[in-house]
Amino acid sequence: MAILHVEGLHKRYPAFHLKDVSFTLEPGYIMGFIGANGAGKTTTLKSIVNLVKKDSGRVSILGKDFAKNEIELKQELGYMFGGVDYYAKTKIKTITDVVRRFYVNWDERLYREYMNRFSLDESKKVSELSSGMRIKYSLTLALSHHAKLLLLDEPTSGLDPVARDNLLELFQELIEDGERSILFSTHITSDLEKCADYITYIENGRIIESRTKDDLIASYRLVKGTQAHLQGLVPGLIAYKSNAFGFTGLIHTADLGNHTDLAVEAPSLEDIMIYYAKKEAEHVTSAV
Repeated sequence: MAILHVEGLHKRYPAFHLKDVSFTLEPGYIMGFIGANGAGKTTTLKSIVNLVKKDSGRVSILGKDFAKNEIELKQELGYMFGGVDYYAKTKIKTITDVVRRFYVNWDERLYREYMNRFSLDESKKVSELSSGMRIKYSLTLALSHHAKLLLLDEPTSGLDPVARDNLLELFQELIEDGERSILFSTHITSDLEKCADYITYIENGRIIESRTKDDLIASYRLVKGTQAHLQGLVPGLIAYKSNAFGFTGLIHTADLGNHTDLAVEAPSLEDIMIYYAKKEAEHVTSAV
């Protein structure tokens, strides 16, 4: 049974349309949700938990329709959107006292464990927390009631490299029992290369890819060649950059053919994002 199934999600704004968003996350996996700013990541995550009212579509969590079982299913969710948004002079302890009342499975021992792990002080006010500490506190609240599904919007943003690496290790610990899953958005694609099992890529409100990280990377190739090579490849290229020496482009592995005279290598997730962002242009001229 899928821990999360999103099917045909639509949400229209005057200048943006989330179109037919569909993907599935099984128990025991981490899914990275990537896309450019404004691509629809936050709107999708908020629509899943009804913080944004979707126009149409269906969300199932643990095999149950979220729209029909929202109160029950929110007990199984831990979510974080944009850090802590509370009055600046409010103490952490006061916020925690309010939040714990909403969760029947609130675990005070677990809460204290994460507070210690993240070096958080309950006596501090929100105004005294750095952006990184606010993220850590939001995560502590999301993790302290044994949630089966974590939905996290940019959880590593604002963290230093050491704190980011520690958080990614924690994510991997959390799914070891095979009963929990994590869906998190990020602009830091290197984080996903370290810990994600699946990647869902959204562009202009539409899902481009949703598959295992390894399958996704294997389905694309970066190709490098001369301008003479370029003429025969342009129809199959997703996008390319020209420079004084030739070009570098992204292509589906299946479209590569027998071009043995080209330099070919596996792309990074960042490469895939960059070239898809360029795909609407005929090509991008490099200054190099």
